[in-house]
Amino acid sequence: MRNINIKELAKSLNLSTSTVSRAFRDNSDISKETKDKILAAAKELNYQPNHYASNLREQRSKTIAVIVPELGNNFFSQAIHGIERIARDKGYHILIYATDDDHEKEASFIRHLHNGRADGIIMSASGEANDHNYLNELNQERLPLVFFDRVYEDIITPRVITNDYDSSFAATRHLIKQGCRRIAYLVINKNLSIGKTRMQGYLDALAKYNIPFDDHLIVDCTNSYQKNSVILKEMLSRLKPDGVFTSVERLAFATYYACGEMNLAIPEQVKVIGFSSLEIAPLLSPSLTTITQPATKIGIEAASLLFKMLEYPDQVDVNEKVVLDSKLIKRNSTALTAKTY
Repeated sequence: MRNINIKELAKSLNLSTSTVSRAFRDNSDISKETKDKILAAAKELNYQPNHYASNLREQRSKTIAVIVPELGNNFFSQAIHGIERIARDKGYHILIYATDDDHEKEASFIRHLHNGRADGIIMSASGEANDHNYLNELNQERLPLVFFDRVYEDIITPRVITNDYDSSFAATRHLIKQGCRRIAYLVINKNLSIGKTRMQGYLDALAKYNIPFDDHLIVDCTNSYQKNSVILKEMLSRLKPDGVFTSVERLAFATYYACGEMNLAIPEQVKVIGFSSLEIAPLLSPSLTTITQPATKIGIEAASLLFKMLEYPDQVDVNEKVVLDSKLIKRNSTALTAKTY
């Protein structure tokens, strides 16, 4: 008689594979009657549990790896806080790796984590390369992966994101309603998932309100404040936008600095809006209008998904996508006058 697998055994008993698996691990949440029924059926049907694989699953590091592009961004700090909250409740620690948006660093971290240092990975992608085979090499049963915020579209794994298209559309619409007609869109990586999605919201809002599109107003920036200062001052001088939409937090700071050095008044001459979870945004001068992502909630959801993959792998849909709403918070940087909202 051939050996059957766990799916066949579970089907014969009209039970889930996770229930059968927990019975063989002698989990306390399975009744004695159900355990006895499963063990008897396993013997009758010649099911041989893979104790080696089970042991590997049980020999856990009790550590989760969190890979982010940067630590200086308030969004990632808050997301890590949410991840850590869930990990702590589960008796886990977290290891934090910052890629500095460097693809080689990201790949190196992933390969390093194959040594059992962590039981799973929660990652926001660096997005610098098209080759993500190092992620495809992950064995999901041994090292589960959950994306948050910045994802690779060609890697099939659970993810937690926000409604970036709707948020970008709303941000651009807000600038238009505040009287802007030459709106610059600042982006660091147009090829990254969020870069493309947020840019599309910007483009569609321009089209919806019959604002002519000028591709020069889509400005490629970098992760360097010094380089961005040069790029933005040249853009402000040459293109003379009356509105600036920054797709990431650091570009809002860079815009404020550039406008200050050029004596351009915000919001009188240039209105500024940007994606940011900056807690001191209301205290800036002028206070910054933001699209604020629920960063802590994103971290909580991502960690919850990862622990679901660890604890109940048979119940996880690898295509699962959690989409949370961001909030447009209007402040003085987009005011019609310098008055407070």
